[in-house]
Amino acid sequence: MNPQVELNLALILFVPWFSILAWLFWAYPRQPRGGARTVFDSASLILATVLAGWGMHWSMHNADPNAGAIWKQVLASSVAYGLFLLVMTLAIVVRWRWLRARRATSTAEPAAQADTHRNSTRPLAGKVES
Repeated sequence: MNPQVELNLALILFVPWFSILAWLFWAYPRQPRGGARTVFDSASLILATVLAGWGMHWSMHNADPNAGAIWKQVLASSVAYGLFLLVMTLAIVVRWRWLRARRATSTAEPAAQADTHRNSTRPLAGKVES
């Protein structure tokens, strides 16, 4: 086997699955969408892919050579997949909390504005207090 392919085999085999997970992460929830969310989602996917690649290379170089060539691949696949899922899970939790806090803030603002107008001590336009 080509040494470059052997070194990157775990990542090559997981590219379809990583792509499916990345698409699901990117697509859901559909709203709200904005610049900040796009940057966050992009950074999360890049970080997950980079860490998976790093973990795969690290495990290939640090696997026990006496265990056999296949176990290098097993370890590399396990570490790469674990790191990808770890980053994606943390990103989902952070994004969920962020969007939830954002939604709570946006629903609280109209209520706060309505309270301000209702409890105002200023006279309404056109009315004169006696």
